[in-house]
Amino acid sequence: MLSRGLRMGLLAAVDAVLVSVSLVLAFVLRLYGEPIRPEYVALLYYLLPLNAAAMLGSMYVFRLYRRVWRYASIGEMLAIVKALTLGTLVVMALVYILAYPLPRSIMVIAWPINVMLVGGLRLGWRMFLERRKENNGGVWRRNVLIVGAGDAGALVARELKNAGKGQVPVGFVDDDPQKQGMCILDIPVLGTREDIPEIVAERRVREIVIAMPSAPHEAVRDIIRICRRTSAELRILPAIVRFLDKQVTLADLQTVKAEDLLSREPVQVNLDEMAAYLQGRVVLVTGAGGSIGSELCRQCARFGVKRLVLLDHAENGVYQVWNELRRHFPEALLDVAIADIRDRAKIEDVWAAHRPQVVFHAAAHKHVPLMEKHPDEAVRTNVFGTRNVAEAADRYHAEVFVLISTDKAVHPTSVMGATKRLAELVVQHLNGISATRFAAVRFGNVLESDGSVIPLFKEQIARGGPVTVTDPEMTRYFMTIPEAVQLVVQAGALAEGGELFVLDMGKPVKIIDMARELVRMAGMEPDRDIEIKVIGARPGEKLYEELLTAARRAPAPPSTGGSSRRGRP
Repeated sequence: MLSRGLRMGLLAAVDAVLVSVSLVLAFVLRLYGEPIRPEYVALLYYLLPLNAAAMLGSMYVFRLYRRVWRYASIGEMLAIVKALTLGTLVVMALVYILAYPLPRSIMVIAWPINVMLVGGLRLGWRMFLERRKENNGGVWRRNVLIVGAGDAGALVARELKNAGKGQVPVGFVDDDPQKQGMCILDIPVLGTREDIPEIVAERRVREIVIAMPSAPHEAVRDIIRICRRTSAELRILPAIVRFLDKQVTLADLQTVKAEDLLSREPVQVNLDEMAAYLQGRVVLVTGAGGSIGSELCRQCARFGVKRLVLLDHAENGVYQVWNELRRHFPEALLDVAIADIRDRAKIEDVWAAHRPQVVFHAAAHKHVPLMEKHPDEAVRTNVFGTRNVAEAADRYHAEVFVLISTDKAVHPTSVMGATKRLAELVVQHLNGISATRFAAVRFGNVLESDGSVIPLFKEQIARGGPVTVTDPEMTRYFMTIPEAVQLVVQAGALAEGGELFVLDMGKPVKIIDMARELVRMAGMEPDRDIEIKVIGARPGEKLYEELLTAARRAPAPPSTGGSSRRGRP
């Protein structure tokens, strides 16, 4: 690898040769057909070094030797034209001052030759590098189709061309009729979103990049649906603030995630306003080592609580969360309580030591098939454990207690669902006799949470299949971990006592459809590359879940105290 100074010296030497050749060619063109006069030949000996010095000095002034020419664009070409124009004017002035017998038209002829040779050298070098990157050292190129011919698409195309990893953008797709047939960075706009399958087949596209960070979720979902009809791998550029600074790298391109396929827009609320009640409070999170509990801990630490107590029976999970919080929130006051919520005496000790004012109760046994085999454990943890925690909150005068429940508590057909319904009844009973405000939050399936179906499917796909689905007609409501945490935090802010909060999760999704989409996300075709295998419903499972009972669907009379509320963050 050449040093920076050596590279600059070599480029300056090449430029000196090029401007000298340009001057000689200008002489030849100007004097073509005339006898070569001896004084012109003698003049060249003096003029060539003078011309080279003036041109190189002008190019140095315009910083042409400090530019990275592999990324040369219109700006660099304009700088070349300006530098060579200044150099030409300097030479003409020196010729006039020194009274050299030189026809003035020679320098005028030399100017465009200089631009072509010096500019052509830089342009040719860039084209050589791009061609070498496209060939990728002999590795087969990977044709890429970019959806979105706006600023984000252009940035992605430029990054793909500069990365040198064999990914070659072959075209854009955009629904804007004014962009059809146009070219961006010499890459054509080939059609609209409906043309994607045909373009993929014609251009042998192996990868599709959706570069529409500000597009509505519904539009992106429709494009994903169309792309899934092809065999190309699909990646997406998320909405990132760095686009304001025109910065993008290949690291920003993400494989489409499961949450991108929700049948609705993800719910967003201003948690900073909603979580004001947590500031200056002692907050306790049970099940702090789990997916929901750990995210609750992260949010509570961010909201500036007085003290955060992480309670869990499994030491490994809570230890990892505790270390993470100490690293990211060094100013937060943290305590860890290794305790089993079924141990009434231990829970009493925890409450006496910390006296939490806000309690988020996430600890529970939640795996339906396992709880069918061990119903006694489900009752001890989900019912009696919840009672222990809730009664301790009552005795020590906590302000708010939020139970994390499940949609399986509606018309339960499993031990897990039945015990969670009993847990809801426990906190509603205590709410009627306690000064503490008790509320419950009812979840559907939480994407990417521990033990949920999505990590299981991803693991099965990574092993090469099959992906197992219990029933082709089985449906579930899905929500993301951030949505779940938003609902819990908001429930604590809105709770007046006795409410049952439920997220409006849109339409339920068929599990088998989710499995097929995840297979396609991995760049494979379901039932061809990865088998989708129906294995039959497990004990306690229902074909579909409900969010509310029939009684709770009916609007409550205005005079009713309202022991439940359907909440949407």
